[in-house]
Amino acid sequence: MATRQVTLELKPRNEIGSRPSRRLRADDRIPAVLYGQQVDPVAVTVERRALRAALTTDAGLNALLNLKVGEREQLGMVREVQQDPVKQRVLHVDFLAIDTEHELRVDVPIITEGEAEAVDNVEGGTIDQTLHSLSVLSKPLSIPNDIRVDISNMEIGDTIRVGDLTLPDGVTANIDADEPVAVAKIVTVEVPEPVAEEELLEGEEGEAVEGEAVEGEAAEGEEASAEGGEGADEG
Repeated sequence: MATRQVTLELKPRNEIGSRPSRRLRADDRIPAVLYGQQVDPVAVTVERRALRAALTTDAGLNALLNLKVGEREQLGMVREVQQDPVKQRVLHVDFLAIDTEHELRVDVPIITEGEAEAVDNVEGGTIDQTLHSLSVLSKPLSIPNDIRVDISNMEIGDTIRVGDLTLPDGVTANIDADEPVAVAKIVTVEVPEPVAEEELLEGEEGEAVEGEAVEGEAAEGEEASAEGGEGADEG
């Protein structure tokens, strides 16, 4: 469970805009905003290394954070992270102030466990994990770090669905129970049939004949043009 709280210090910021934000990032601080149902939005900054440390626990982005803004402390979570698509550096962070008694919708990673020997022993047999994270509703203190699913008893043709997952108490799936999570199937690779040598030769001969016909037509056209030119000179 994501019950371990990490303390993260935020500093208020007065300047807003692209130029002040670039200066902050140059100083290894990330522009951010803190908001929530009972919190007025406030522009803040967070130290880059401290944020990275806070979000590299087992809870990942679902880590509960004890956010300190001056003398004030607020339980919160990261709601959104904006990254540079090229450099993959964090550009901006949205922090959400939360209440431990109110449910949140979060995405939790799905991790498969075990070896499906009945599938592995079939030529081309494979487990296709079609869902890698599950949208759930949960109170903050009950959010799991991940959801484990055992695939060891799967056979070709079996499907594990959302409704088959075992969720902790107080946690409910926020998507259709029939949504597939993992499918045991046979993957076949289509190999193109080899082309017989006779067919290749026939194709080359056909191209050659067509080429000769075109050349012949071109030659006839040139002769006709020449005759037409002579007739014009005589006139």
